[in-house]
Amino acid sequence: MNKNQLSAEIEAIIFAAGSPVPTGRIAEALEINENEINSAIDDLVSKYSNDDHGIQIIRLGKNVQMCSKKQHGDAIRKVMDLKRNTPLSQAAFEVLAVIAYNQPVTKAFVEQVRGVDCSGVIGSLCSKGLVEEKGRLELPGRPLIYGTTDNFMRCFGISSYEELPTPDSHREIAENEIEAENDEN
Repeated sequence: MNKNQLSAEIEAIIFAAGSPVPTGRIAEALEINENEINSAIDDLVSKYSNDDHGIQIIRLGKNVQMCSKKQHGDAIRKVMDLKRNTPLSQAAFEVLAVIAYNQPVTKAFVEQVRGVDCSGVIGSLCSKGLVEEKGRLELPGRPLIYGTTDNFMRCFGISSYEELPTPDSHREIAENEIEAENDEN
């Protein structure tokens, strides 16, 4: 199979799947080395990255997915008569951050970090597909453990958890904002 045929096959698979597809599964299906698959996917990512296309191919860890570009969201919502999701509350962002940085975690852990009940917030994040149950701990009561989803990575535009900002970078941003406010006064 030549390079163009391989790209076309991968493109068709990613399009038809509609959800994230593991690169290993593509390699297995096409009976091709996973490195060749990744190289072809990189070419497709590059091809769709320019402004001539309304879609893009994104990497979500070891998965790939085809999706529309963010700037076309309003037109898509109008055509499909979709309502805009309500934005996340401050509490939801806090719970999501605790889960993302410490996963897998129990509800009790999140509540210990935040100091308040988080049942409703965790339920809301689960219903939005940003958090999911990852199993149960082998402790008395067998508490559920939670982690983030591929949808979380897609919504926040990251391809791996290593791309999450470090706590030190948040501290630097906050310090710079405080300095800027002090300079204005």
